[in-house]
Amino acid sequence: MLITGATGGLGRGAAKGFAAEGARLVLSDLDETALMSFAETLDTETAILAGSSADEALSEALVALAVEKLGRLDVAVNIAGVIQSFVRLPQVPSDEARRVLEVDLLGVFSAMKHQIPQMERQFKATGKGGAIVNIASAAGLSGAPKLSVYAAAEHGVVRLTRSAAVECASKGLRIDAICPAHTRTGMVDSFVRVSGAPETEALAELTRGIPMKRVAEVDENTMAILFASDPANSFMTGHALAIDGAVGAI
Repeated sequence: MLITGATGGLGRGAAKGFAAEGARLVLSDLDETALMSFAETLDTETAILAGSSADEALSEALVALAVEKLGRLDVAVNIAGVIQSFVRLPQVPSDEARRVLEVDLLGVFSAMKHQIPQMERQFKATGKGGAIVNIASAAGLSGAPKLSVYAAAEHGVVRLTRSAAVECASKGLRIDAICPAHTRTGMVDSFVRVSGAPETEALAELTRGIPMKRVAEVDENTMAILFASDPANSFMTGHALAIDGAVGAI
């Protein structure tokens, strides 16, 4: 199976979760040294390829690497993404906006563009389907003040996911999105540090709109990823699963 954004919080959680299930992995992220170090901690066969998810050539090469090393590509989890500055729309630098769209939206497009044909060929040849899980955001399900470009990109990921799921539903391929709210990753840790407030106060401010009044843990998102990709979960496709502490229920 293939994971992009593998050295971030959600990527590490997913890789560990799949490794615990005995999956063989192809991992990708920007920093090759970090990838190598992380891969060495996993008790499973692992191949790595560093690069930017905004580069379509990387998406093509990752699928080829999975086929070369693993024989086929059964599951792809597209996690790689970036966040924008926490400012109102007129204050977002145009080059930053383009970067967010290139990585978060077009990166997922490029990944699926190359993952889908490989999985469809496998289904046609063997009758065994595959699954793609795209990591979007709770910001992709509603408005997100001061995260306008990021929200636009994540809305795009959700719509790409649903559209592709319909296109591929009869071809042995399931495609779903996971939409986390704030999760205890490096991004949340950075917010706490920058706020200058004690951690409990900073987290209270961050989660004041979340009915459960806390951030999600990485493991909670990992469970959702494993659920969405599980071949036993064979009739679910085209969903955007909100891991949001009931934000979407308001």
